[in-house]
Amino acid sequence: MGFPTIRPRRLRATPELRALVRETNLSPGDFVYPMFFNAALDAPRPIGSMPGIDQQPVSAARELAKAIKARGVGSVILFGLPKTKDDRGSTGLDPDGPVPRAIAEMKSAVPELVVMADVCVDEYTDHGHCGILRQRPGSKKENDWEVDNDATVEVLAKMGVLFAKAGADVVAPSDMMDGRVAAMRAALDAEGFQNTSLLSYAVKYASAFYGPFREAADCAPKFGDRAGYQMDPANGREALREAALDEAEGADMLMVKPALSYLDVIKDVRAHSNLPLGAYNVSGEYSMLHAAADRGMIDRDRAMMEVLTSIRRAGADFILTYHALAAAELLGA
Repeated sequence: MGFPTIRPRRLRATPELRALVRETNLSPGDFVYPMFFNAALDAPRPIGSMPGIDQQPVSAARELAKAIKARGVGSVILFGLPKTKDDRGSTGLDPDGPVPRAIAEMKSAVPELVVMADVCVDEYTDHGHCGILRQRPGSKKENDWEVDNDATVEVLAKMGVLFAKAGADVVAPSDMMDGRVAAMRAALDAEGFQNTSLLSYAVKYASAFYGPFREAADCAPKFGDRAGYQMDPANGREALREAALDEAEGADMLMVKPALSYLDVIKDVRAHSNLPLGAYNVSGEYSMLHAAADRGMIDRDRAMMEVLTSIRRAGADFILTYHALAAAELLGA
């Protein structure tokens, strides 16, 4: 007796059947919505390269928290634009800075909202790098700089504690300095914030897809680039080493950034770690989808949902994405 004819197409016949056997599902609770709070603003300022995304005044934080929660999105991550900057990112340690104030306002308005705070000095330095710079030891050349890893880690640990004091549920170092996870975990614990979670940007590549973000956060490097501390896009095995190091240092969650060009890396990190894994669907990925849709090349909504599904299918437990509110609306939250 022969085998029956196998026809996988049978299970695609109706929307109900397709939903029944769907392997990867999305919900608004899978999304983390990135937000930019500018201390100098009294009203929202559109970000030209990111349609639909604004820099926000801190005064809007309470109502924004309510609106985001009403869409079914349960998490946000905050970035700050201070009024002044210097070479050491000093305003990143200001308790009255835009991020601590926005954290407090959002948690007061919607206590159940998971508020994450990005921890990096690039938003607060006048040179735009993710670390404190120093003259390269032994060099006689003018402006022959390098990142001072340990001095930067000291500032990052203090910044993480500051954001925890403001009420952040999660602090998220995005700098790619060595040892910053262990230092931040130790500082949080010493200050009594044992229950503050730590999401590490464990695998962050020196990517071309960050361009619009640098407008949004006003943090483009004034000279040089970030290839000396962010990862080489050609390397995959290195991602597993970085993730393992941060897990050993006490990270509660890991992240891969960007997402679309690194779906293979997301899958590999997922296979090697049992920690919750996030992926950042970054600004350039967001903007290029909108640019193509605006030119009639693709259907924006279908492409958006396909992109987000691909990131989840690769193994991400949650997605940091500027599409969060639009996707949540399509999902019927």
